[in-house]
Amino acid sequence: MRSSQRATNLHPSATLAISATARRMRAEGIDVINFGSGEPDFDTPDHIKDVAIQAIRDGFTRYTATGGIDELKDAVALKLKRDNGLAYTRRQILVSCGGKHSLYNVFQALLDPGDEVIIPAPYWVSFPEMVKLSGGTPVFAHTAEERDFRIDRRLVEPLLTPRTKVLVLNTPCNPTGAALTRTELAGLAALARERDLWIVSDETYEALVYNGHQHLSIAALGEDAYARTLVVSSLSKAYAMTGWRIGYAAGAADVIQAMEGLQSQMTSNPTSIAQRAAAAALAGPQDSTRQMRLEFDCRRHAIVGRLKTMPGIRCLDPQGAFYVFPNVSGLYGRRTASGTRVASSSTFASFLLETARIAVVPGIEFGSDAHIRLSYACSMESIEQGMDRMAAAVAALQ
Repeated sequence: MRSSQRATNLHPSATLAISATARRMRAEGIDVINFGSGEPDFDTPDHIKDVAIQAIRDGFTRYTATGGIDELKDAVALKLKRDNGLAYTRRQILVSCGGKHSLYNVFQALLDPGDEVIIPAPYWVSFPEMVKLSGGTPVFAHTAEERDFRIDRRLVEPLLTPRTKVLVLNTPCNPTGAALTRTELAGLAALARERDLWIVSDETYEALVYNGHQHLSIAALGEDAYARTLVVSSLSKAYAMTGWRIGYAAGAADVIQAMEGLQSQMTSNPTSIAQRAAAAALAGPQDSTRQMRLEFDCRRHAIVGRLKTMPGIRCLDPQGAFYVFPNVSGLYGRRTASGTRVASSSTFASFLLETARIAVVPGIEFGSDAHIRLSYACSMESIEQGMDRMAAAVAALQ
């Protein structure tokens, strides 16, 4: 008996695999610093945890409506109006088991076999796999480091065919930290209108932007952009709620209802307790999120500053999220002390793990073999120690 082609062809998440390796090495007593994880090191704020505890005490532990409780849908609507200037009704909102689940629901609802989906590259590792699992074909719009990894109409238009159905946007971007401007978004919205495309806008990192950047949802650029955009987000990053598994999508009511029908057969409702906590997070005080952003900004400056001092490495200043995506191709061709030739992002990542005991994700997993991704969602002490180790390892290459 063999597994299905769908399961066989699936490419597992490299970011989760790297984090699992780092945890296993730590359990074995090896001092590994993990720059692979896309998980804030902060604890969930107390006022959110208190609501969850009270929900348990109140016996709020049964099934809820498949698409989420009204209290949480109203909190999502409040957040989208307050932060993004977007108005949605309950019928236009679906709550799911994390942002990843929300995105998978979107692709399952929109795609038929052979439909093409434009994905900016470098890309989050799960985008192409979700598209393929939904019967679609990923088509990559390769952005340039020289243009700060920015996507615009100029890059997308030549890739469009009669099969193109969806344009994916991820701003701020995982892994590059690129955050799109109003001009870039307006050009893409116009292109989507002209070619009748759906837009899937992953805005998971919108609260974590720097250098004065103001996040703008493409759905806010007019009635047409609003009608053809599915906005997807999550509570994991902005509220340090990765384990609570709550994400949401907002958009056209008929698509949202189709997604809810799919979800009813896959997972039913998200956890009742986590839904109550999520409502408190979105509708309650936002001070903790602002404090996290300030701390991430300090860490961003620290890690970028250190990377820029290392010979053979180039590093842009990310505008958002909590990742850096340095170009390490200047080190390719050099050899380790054991004689191994560094020839790719994968061999360089293995070298760093074995020699420096730091875990990073090879850029090839995101569509660029010239880069590696490091998360600065870790303590300043870990950043300083990790950069010391990396600098020493790079200096030892011959």
